[in-house]
Amino acid sequence: MFNVIRRSQIIGLTAMDTSTATRYGSVEEVWVDDNGRVVYFASDAGYTPFEQIATIGPDALLTYSELALTPPPSLRRLHQMAIRTPSVSTPLGWVEDFLFDWETGDLAAYILAGEIAAPFGGRAVLFPEDVEAIDVEGITIKEEAPNRLKSEAEGLKGFLSEKSQQVKALVKRMGDRLAKLVSPQDHPEVVRVKIKEIRNELAQSGHHDKNALEEASEFLQDKWEEFQHRLSRTGTRMKQAIDTAWKQFTHSS
Repeated sequence: MFNVIRRSQIIGLTAMDTSTATRYGSVEEVWVDDNGRVVYFASDAGYTPFEQIATIGPDALLTYSELALTPPPSLRRLHQMAIRTPSVSTPLGWVEDFLFDWETGDLAAYILAGEIAAPFGGRAVLFPEDVEAIDVEGITIKEEAPNRLKSEAEGLKGFLSEKSQQVKALVKRMGDRLAKLVSPQDHPEVVRVKIKEIRNELAQSGHHDKNALEEASEFLQDKWEEFQHRLSRTGTRMKQAIDTAWKQFTHSS
């Protein structure tokens, strides 16, 4: 949940290479493969693999390198893609937005619009486990999936991307502090105690809204296991991104 972001939140962000601090374009689209996994983002410079993303902020997307590749022909553009069931060929709606983990590329949720979302005020949340296939014709969902849809508020309440900017900033600040105090091997209680210590320190400073600080603390408490998993994979992901960029550079030289 820490790295989950909406497509609409990434479109238009400035893309920058952290190694040179140079801007190389704005994010224009997010692309997935046939398995529904996000694999590229498109910018003015071309197609950049998602494994190159170092971090995403409110104004910019930072990458490990300015690596732009020629994408495979099987990429899919999920935005506005039609939604169908196996028994009904007529589209029941379309993908208005979607959420994904920018570290793994995994889809976290689809936000649907159209007839299928009408009972939920015009926008409904579909989860990846209810998707059967993604192809050029659209997305085919399981026959009973419409009965498992949720409202936007209910379906997305556990995602950090849906929190206020103030809460997201506090989660990041607390998470950065927490990363220096815990290891992937620490027991749950150790992590929870450290989160409380960080929360209390920030509260004593008097510079933060108490409600936002409490919400950020509760989010970290609920997601401690995911946080530890993220710690263990961050270093590996950075090495893979740099290795890929180096191979591409040496191959093209």
